[in-house]
Amino acid sequence: MAVKINKVKCDGCGACADVCPVNAIKIEQKKAVVSDECVECGRCVDECPNEAISLPK
Repeated sequence: MAVKINKVKCDGCGACADVCPVNAIKIEQKKAVVSDECVECGRCVDECPNEAISLPK
């Protein structure tokens, strides 16, 4: 299971995509989209300035 993106909080800044070590995050239509390649490392969670990303529980 990949990280979850809160589409309301996400502004498509791309900070998460920039730090993803497996390039699993892309920005599409000004929102982050996570692919199945996500390894749940948490780097994007720490990097997101809008707190729009969370790890699955």
